[in-house]
Amino acid sequence: MQVPSLEKIVMNIGMGEALQNARAMEAATADLTAISGQKPLVTRAKRSIAQFKIRDGMPIGLTVTLRGSRMWEFYDRLVNSALPRIRELQGVSRTRSTAGGITLLGLRDQVIFPEIDYNAIDRLRGLQVVIVTTAPNDQEGLRLLELLGMPFARTRDPMLV
Repeated sequence: MQVPSLEKIVMNIGMGEALQNARAMEAATADLTAISGQKPLVTRAKRSIAQFKIRDGMPIGLTVTLRGSRMWEFYDRLVNSALPRIRELQGVSRTRSTAGGITLLGLRDQVIFPEIDYNAIDRLRGLQVVIVTTAPNDQEGLRLLELLGMPFARTRDPMLV
């Protein structure tokens, strides 16, 4: 029972452009639905911020939480087909994980996923992927993801340089 496992994967898209362009939210919803396999939840502003022209309750982003079989299918697609399609990928940074076995990935565009047709998108949007494990510490969480095939960046040994 002490062996760590994946608990959930959360994907977020921040939609600052949705304030001016109402169709941007629909396009991002279609993209995130194609990537994740389920409809995303529209996140709304909790309070008004005058400098950003945001009012309370305005839609500002999309989020999807994957668990169970959808989570494992998405992780498999992420590691085996999406991440290798990133140009000049040196590997995922090991410093992007927190103390509770949570790993954060920031993707610059959604085109790396094979479900997205490059000609059908209106704009490149960034995507944040949070991988939550049941590992009690950082080392065990990173080792779990490494054994599951996550391409981590090679650390340079200072003794060999």
